[in-house]
Parts: sequence; structure tokens; C-alpha cells
Amino acid sequence: MYYINFKKPGKLHFIGIGGISMSGFAELLTSKGFRVTGSDSNKSPITVHLESLGIQIFYGQRASNIPDDTDLVVYTAAISEDNPEYAEAVRRNLPLMVRAEMIGQIMKNYSNAIAVSGTHGKTTTTSMLTHIFLKADKDPTISVGGMLDIINGNIRIGNSPNWIMEACEYTNSFLHFFPTTAVILNIEEDHLDFFDGIEQIRQSFKSFAQLLPDNGLLAINSSIDNYEEITSGCKCRIATFSTMDSSADYYADNIRFDNEGCGSFDLYVHGRYLDSFKLNVIGLHNICNCLAAICVSYEQGIKTEDIKCGLSTFKGADRRFQYKGSVSGIDIFDDYAHHPSEIRATLTAARNHPHNRLWCIFQPHTYTRTKAFLKDFAKSLSVADKIIVTDIYAAREKDPGDISSKDLLNELLASGSDAVYISSFEDIKNFILENCINGDMLITMGAGDVVNIGEQLLEK
Repeated sequence: MYYINFKKPGKLHFIGIGGISMSGFAELLTSKGFRVTGSDSNKSPITVHLESLGIQIFYGQRASNIPDDTDLVVYTAAISEDNPEYAEAVRRNLPLMVRAEMIGQIMKNYSNAIAVSGTHGKTTTTSMLTHIFLKADKDPTISVGGMLDIINGNIRIGNSPNWIMEACEYTNSFLHFFPTTAVILNIEEDHLDFFDGIEQIRQSFKSFAQLLPDNGLLAINSSIDNYEEITSGCKCRIATFSTMDSSADYYADNIRFDNEGCGSFDLYVHGRYLDSFKLNVIGLHNICNCLAAICVSYEQGIKTEDIKCGLSTFKGADRRFQYKGSVSGIDIFDDYAHHPSEIRATLTAARNHPHNRLWCIFQPHTYTRTKAFLKDFAKSLSVADKIIVTDIYAAREKDPGDISSKDLLNELLASGSDAVYISSFEDIKNFILENCINGDMLITMGAGDVVNIGEQLLEK
């Protein structure tokens, strides 16, 4: 196995450098003295930013992109062996390292490495922790799966032992990590193009928990079904949090929402009232995310006033019920939700936000997920008053020919939902302008490029 020498920075090439995660680590390693090059399919604001840092980027993937003196080629799990740059690295016998292994090696340089995992809520919780640690002057290094205003991007390079990042279970990536503190927000079925089902997913999270050292900390949602099975065998300290389990170490009671849908609650720690908290983000799901961030911060000795102040400045992460603007009296939001539970949580929370009718433009993400959760998607989307379904965003997959957005439309119509299928983004924009009225709320939803619809509407 190749080991990155952080005392003698070398020359690295990133295949797919424009991704939200890869770009952040390219920037981090550049700041540590490594010479980084990379390739991506298209120019984007992210790649332009990387180029401004002196990183050479090739557009389009070709064997000739890899510089002759490259020490290591880094790639993501989405890169196949027939990728021309991957194949060239193999031909030249260059060391190859999947992104997750690289992250794990970077983490070893931080004595307080916090990894936030879960099927949902990773980006929001990581962002909340960012606000808290910055307020507490902890000078953390941050890697977050979205653009965060407070750090002007998706990466922050600190000069302390504190590291905060997301830890994704897909392809068991997080099992390459070396956390000293870990968060498990929730465990549900997802990524069924890799996992066989919920039991295999639970086993993956259990293995993740067991990565923690004896003096580490595991913060886990005690509302997870039989969470003790996940924690069994762990020798580290365990702290639980919940919005439903009053026996949890960190419990939110007296939960209420204001007329914007933002939550407040009373926090009990080990059964004793600590303080009241007011959030500037909507929904019950964000109270749970907040509890996880509070749990980690409090267990690490951060003062309650710093936790409260940090959370008070958090107004949401990029693409998480993000207000984009208004056109013709229609409020336009965007949300990254692409799993039935996420969709239900966001739309339920949105109903508490001022609006006339709630519209949702949904772009399913991957054929595997759409097929596996077809009926669940229909149930979750039915929370909206009006639903527009567009074509499946393939992402890493090829069309198998046995599932389409029209199947989802049929499920929605069968359940009595007011739904239409429209393939073209341009036709969707015209439909919205003809049918939405002053006071309506519109949410573009999905992990693909559906966000472009709202942004283009605002340009009109």
C-alpha cells in the first residue's frame, strides 16, 4: 500500500478533481505543499477556483493528462477501470489510491478527528459543528459536502489538531477513516446498488463505530432501531441523543416551531435541564441534527454559550431548504433531498413555512434508488400540493430500461396526488410560470441538476 509522505510533499493527480469532496482535498493538499494536478469533464466555478490556487486542470479525461513525474493518482469509487487516466496509471505502474484511503491518511494528522455519518443530515450537522467550533475559537480544519458561507466554500484549512468532516457509508468508504470522535445520525436503507439491504448497512455502521479508539467518543441517535447492536463491542465512550427517547443523554423536550417553521426546544443532559435553544433552520430533522452537534461539542468541553451562539449564526447549508429568491411572488427554494425520508422531512417542515400552495419539482436520483423506493417516493412526495416529476438523474448508473419517472408518476396519480411528468427543464419553467401564483412556494428537489430550474426562473 502506498503511504503519503506529509513531511516530504509529492506530486498528486486527481481524476475527477471538480467534485465537491475531491476539490476540497486538492485545495487542502496544495496548502500543505503538494503539487496537485487534476482532470474533470467540464469547467465549473469549483475548477476555476482551484486553478486560481495554481492547480493545473485538464478538461476531458485522457491518458496524456497525467504528468510524467506524478507520484500518486487519486480517484473516486465512481471511476471505472476503463477510464483512460486510470488505465494509463495502471500501464505506467503508478500508485493508485481511492479517495477514501487518501482521506484516512490525512485524518491521521489530526489528534481530534470528528467524522459525521448517517444516511441523512451529514452536511447539515457538519456545518453546525463548524459554526460552533469557529465560535469557540477551535480553529478547525473542515471538509463539508456543500458550499458553506462561513468558510466561503467546502473546505477550511485550520492550524489546530481539530478536524471535522462527513463520513459516507457508500462503498464502505468511511471504513478507511481514522476518527477519534464519530457521529451516527440515522441508519436507513440506501445505496442499494452497493448494499444488499438494511442488515448489511447496519453492519457497515457497526464496523465504523468499532474504528474508534478506546479513548474516543461515539455520539449516536438512540432512536435508531436497536442501536445497542451497533454499539456492542465498542470500548469508547458512548453518548446518545434523541428527540423521541427521553432516556437519551441529550434529549430535546418541549419542541415547538415558529411561524417560519424554525424549531426551539429545551435541552436535557443526563436528565437535567441545561438550557433552551432556538434554531434558524426549519423542521424536526434539524433539531435532531442540532442535538448531535451539541452532544459532540459539549462532550469536548465547549461552553454552552459558545454552542448557543454558534448555532444562532447557522442559517442552513447549501442546497438544504435554501432560499434562492422570488419571481412573480413565488418563493423558490432548493433542497438536496433524494431519499424518501429526506423528502418527507423537508416537505413536512416546509408546510410550516408561510405559503399558499406547496409545489415540488422532483428529479429522482439513480435508477437503483428510484426502483427500490418507488412507492415510498410517492408517499413522501404526496406531502406537497403540486408535484412535477422530471427524468431520473443517472449519476453513476446506466439506464437498465426497467424503471422511469413515468412509473413514479403512475404511483403518485394512483394515490390521488396532483402530479405531472415533464421531461424538459425549459417546459417545466414555462409550466411553472403559467400555473404558479403569487404566494406559492416552489421547491426544486434532488441530488442532480434540478437546482438549475429555479436559478433559471430567477434569471427571467
